[in-house]
Amino acid sequence: MTDTDFVEALRAGAAGTLLERMGIELLEVAPDRAVGTMPVQGNTQPYGLLHGGASVVLAETLGSCAAMAHAGEGRIAVGIEVSATHHRGVRSGLVTGTATALHLGRTTATYEVVLEDSASRRVATARLTCMLMDARAGD
Repeated sequence: MTDTDFVEALRAGAAGTLLERMGIELLEVAPDRAVGTMPVQGNTQPYGLLHGGASVVLAETLGSCAAMAHAGEGRIAVGIEVSATHHRGVRSGLVTGTATALHLGRTTATYEVVLEDSASRRVATARLTCMLMDARAGD
């Protein structure tokens, strides 16, 4: 499956998921890198700033998608650890996340995810580790 086919398959499966609810758009997904965007509007705290949890959702989504691409057919990736540092507030526009592989192993994959605002200023930095395992029936 090509990287483009993989992104299309992920988009097709997004209906009714958190990706759809948060407005996350996957732009690029490969084992070593994933890129996506998320609108600030609709993902804010009551006082108008991008919610830190929404930033973590974008980061974990991008890292998990890249880890799935690394895991390969018949395998799945599940997040086992995520952490984030929030550097600046954002009130409008899109945030863009870029997940970059730090470790691509047989049983785990770790990514650094940098989120930037529309002016390319760093909003948050996250780190995600996924466990890679064989898919079970129904997964």
